[in-house]
Amino acid sequence: MANNANIKVVADEQGNVIRVSPNNPEWGFVRIQQQRGGWNSKGFFNKKNRSHLLKAELTDLNEMDITVDTTYSGNIVIKESFEPFRKENSEKDLKMAGDTGIICKGVDPETGEVRDIYRTTEYDQTGMVEDVLIPHVNGDEIREANGSNSMEKPLSQSDLKDLSKKKDKVEEKVEEEVVEMEEETFEL
Repeated sequence: MANNANIKVVADEQGNVIRVSPNNPEWGFVRIQQQRGGWNSKGFFNKKNRSHLLKAELTDLNEMDITVDTTYSGNIVIKESFEPFRKENSEKDLKMAGDTGIICKGVDPETGEVRDIYRTTEYDQTGMVEDVLIPHVNGDEIREANGSNSMEKPLSQSDLKDLSKKKDKVEEKVEEEVVEMEEETFEL
């Protein structure tokens, strides 16, 4: 869904818009945020905040006159993959189920193997790029970690037959269980 909503600059707790990279003092970043909404597979409307870090040399960032009133058009898009997006510290790209500590897993269509899902965000100025999402298959593990019971009523014989048929299929993506925030660090 291409919302093309305004993307806002977000300051840190001290009010800083431009932040210095902890890894290299010549580089910095600005956090941008966008609220996106849409209907999920069960017909419910969800609004979520997405964020992304715009990185550049500090001298360039300081020349741009970026403030909390600065807005951008386009979209912040989510990209998911079975391969990490960075060579070092690739564990930072793992798709986590909320604050459960559970890594979301999906079925690789090429190998049939259950693998970890990696997730990142990108800023698309055109507003034309769509999300690339991978459905995860460990929903029961995530629900258990969240302490919710997925079986609120006894299952009928037809429900049990349907479940056994669906057992080998990939579960739907559970959107509300994914943390959308990105680390405020990056490597150069």
